[in-house]
Amino acid sequence: MAGGAFAPTSGGKEYPGKFTFRVFFTCLFAATGGLIFGYDLGISGGVTSMDVFLKDFFPDVYQKESSVKPSDDQYCKFDSQILTLFTSSLYLAALVSSIGASMATRTYGRRPTMMTSGLLFAAGAIVNGLAKNVVMLIVGRLLLGFGIGCANQSVPIYLSEVAPYKYRGALNMMFQLFITIGILIANSLNYAFARLIGGDMAWRLSLGGAIVPGLIILLGSCFLPDTPNSEIERGNYERAKDLLLKLRDVDNVDEEFNDLVEASEKAKLVKHAWLNIFKRKYRPQLVFAFCIPMFQQLTGMNVIVFYAPVLFKTIGFGSNASLLSSLITGFVNMVATFVSIFTVDKLGRRKLFLMGGTQMLICQVVITIAIAMKFGVSGNPGVISGTYAGAVVAFICVYVAGFAWSWGPLGWLVPSEIFPLEVRSAAQSINVAVNMIFTFVIAQIFTAMLCHLKFGLFICFAVCVVIMSIFIYKLLPETKGVPIEEMTIVWRNHPHWSKYFDEDDAKFETSKAKDIASA
Repeated sequence: MAGGAFAPTSGGKEYPGKFTFRVFFTCLFAATGGLIFGYDLGISGGVTSMDVFLKDFFPDVYQKESSVKPSDDQYCKFDSQILTLFTSSLYLAALVSSIGASMATRTYGRRPTMMTSGLLFAAGAIVNGLAKNVVMLIVGRLLLGFGIGCANQSVPIYLSEVAPYKYRGALNMMFQLFITIGILIANSLNYAFARLIGGDMAWRLSLGGAIVPGLIILLGSCFLPDTPNSEIERGNYERAKDLLLKLRDVDNVDEEFNDLVEASEKAKLVKHAWLNIFKRKYRPQLVFAFCIPMFQQLTGMNVIVFYAPVLFKTIGFGSNASLLSSLITGFVNMVATFVSIFTVDKLGRRKLFLMGGTQMLICQVVITIAIAMKFGVSGNPGVISGTYAGAVVAFICVYVAGFAWSWGPLGWLVPSEIFPLEVRSAAQSINVAVNMIFTFVIAQIFTAMLCHLKFGLFICFAVCVVIMSIFIYKLLPETKGVPIEEMTIVWRNHPHWSKYFDEDDAKFETSKAKDIASA
């Protein structure tokens, strides 16, 4: 199978390897782990905008919403910490499970952790679909969160380790693609169930439907191999080399295999990855493991994703109309992700980060002005015309597109590819944990912030985009086309980060695996 749009790049060593059907479908099935995260992001916001769901579980919110007149403050009608806890409790569970998943991926492999994620997510879907009270809803959300934490920890690492280095960017971004597909499916089901079925069955089918993506990753993982890196890490050298030969579809993979063995030998010297990752030589990458997921959430994108129906109802759409609008933005999100898949290994990570950030900033400014002019600080918009509402949705779609081909997929790609093997699992757990912490915080305080900051909320997100773009421009080295086990060279040659490496580290990192290969 030819590379086509998955354009190869060069940098560092040149390992032989082809873009084959085997590696494509292996990455494709692994990337379906993104479905569970995406489905939940889309489904939770949709059901919390369904009147029947609010009436059953959050009657105070329903009473408050239904009593708000067009002349009242529209900013505050969904301000409820209990309601937001329903959405955000999942992310605390994902945070906790990601830490445990790091030990599991290193000890037992990437594939078993992916299977566990599907099992936990399916269990949570059953509990939520059968929920009789808020306690059952929260328990179900916690199980979903445990599953998402395992998937988000293991799948990006799996993709980065299986993919040939020339196509790593595009293949890793399929994880984000399936997140967007999950969001789109969830938005579609929310709209269809609310419009065609209605009643309790609408939200039960939406929440219970999460069992499908859970079973997809559970069953799909059963047919996947583990990664060569993981097999070597657990001492299965022959199996790892055989797998590498099949994935690369070439006659000789000795150089890549030897480098993987060398990395594994170095990793064995690190007994406590969670302690070692805070050493000085890992500090450059660690900064990005913290900052990239933090900034990814501070773009405000997840506010749009899981509160889109609520947000659209706030600016004057009806219940079904708000679900339809979020369906439109979900479709844009999915389509725009293909832009990053086809360009990341051509343009590089830095350009996509900066171009996407610029697009989001412009749209946030326009959206802020539009909402400020119509709603002011009183929250009383008067009569909202279809033209105005359509224009707001259009700019939100352009904003979503900017995120979808930059900070969305790159937020998972870059942290998964920049760490050496000995701390990679722990580092990915930090990435997921920080992502979940800020997702939780944003989810928990969004409705309160909207109530108190009014349109100023979007100014806050715009300022964050400016800061994160400067951060990327000044500090992130380009990683396209660099083999994953040679990534340290990029950091050691960076004018700012080079001071964190001493000569002994440099000699060790650039040494060959000749002694190991001949043993």
